[in-house]
Amino acid sequence: MKSSETQIIFPTAYFPPISYFISLLKYDTVEFEIFETYPKQNIRNRCNILTANGLLNLTVPVNKPYGNKTTTGEILIFNEEHWQKKHFRAMESAYKSSPFYDYYIHQFEPIFSNRFEQLTDLNTQILKVILKILKIHLEFNVTKEYHHSEENIIDFRNTLDDRNSKLNPYNQVFSDRFPFQSDLSILDLIFNEGPNTMSYLKSNI
Repeated sequence: MKSSETQIIFPTAYFPPISYFISLLKYDTVEFEIFETYPKQNIRNRCNILTANGLLNLTVPVNKPYGNKTTTGEILIFNEEHWQKKHFRAMESAYKSSPFYDYYIHQFEPIFSNRFEQLTDLNTQILKVILKILKIHLEFNVTKEYHHSEENIIDFRNTLDDRNSKLNPYNQVFSDRFPFQSDLSILDLIFNEGPNTMSYLKSNI
């Protein structure tokens, strides 16, 4: 049920899992948490894709300038590792033979060629590209302070993580060698299902 009165809080995420977008579709307006103490590696800086060798975890290397007290909004990307080139090559290898890779990849290429200093800036740009591709109209902002769970808050900060949902199967590139892999990065669904992506998401709500 969509709501403009209840505060909906999501974690920021790097090429989020499919279940993330299934949850987003339920709302018109959401906020992304930036004042939480940055947790250990999860969807905020990593995603899972399916390759010829099986599941591959792609992780954006980050720096915590204030140690364990660093908030998500303060997390910096460690660009010296040239992670963008590595991630792009991995995605290309995994999906270049998928039905819709050539149709969509040009929209993602700037993410891997532009330099991002902060993790939240990177993730926001990724979200904008995906929302545009899927033609999802979503109003979003970042939190202005940290909110503890209370009434009038729907909190997804600690309930969403990659591959935590069992979703309906769809055709995947390497289905001839691996069983269906549920709740991978939204990239897997977009490259394999293309225009059917929104229908698939809605069917899992």
